[in-house]
Amino acid sequence: MSAPESDPADVIARALARIRTRGRGSRGGLGDHGDHHRGHHGHGPHGEHRGGPFGPGPLGGPPMRAGGPARVRMLEALAAASDSLSVSEIGEAIGVDQPRASRLVQQGVELGLVQRQADPDDARRTRIALTEQGREIAHRLRGQRRGAVEQALESFTDPERAELARLLTKLADNWTP
Repeated sequence: MSAPESDPADVIARALARIRTRGRGSRGGLGDHGDHHRGHHGHGPHGEHRGGPFGPGPLGGPPMRAGGPARVRMLEALAAASDSLSVSEIGEAIGVDQPRASRLVQQGVELGLVQRQADPDDARRTRIALTEQGREIAHRLRGQRRGAVEQALESFTDPERAELARLLTKLADNWTP
């Protein structure tokens, strides 16, 4: 069962996500530094295995993870969209440049999290949509984020929760880094 739209924990989680995404510059920005420090294919900066909760890697290799912060933001942006998105729209939504968005999409395709679809309005373009696995992961991530917000709000009164939700939404609406 989903929480009501006006649930302060949901409103706060969405506002924090909006602020976090808008704080990124063309180099990946805040919180994205983890992506370039990790090695490829689920290994850390020194080659050690970095297993993850999202199933085995290709050909039975090390487990693949949902990815770094940028890949998680891509999944969340696609889950929040009412329709598939172009690579440029994904880049804009998550605060990365077009080449980085293209790499994230390619990684997502390789992991089975997203799929390319023909654009019905322009056959030269492709649109990006979540696969069923991608939708499941995005839903799970949203639940984890909401749970963390709920835990942080445990000592707040109901009026304090509502006021924090209102203020964070106002901040997110006006955030221009």
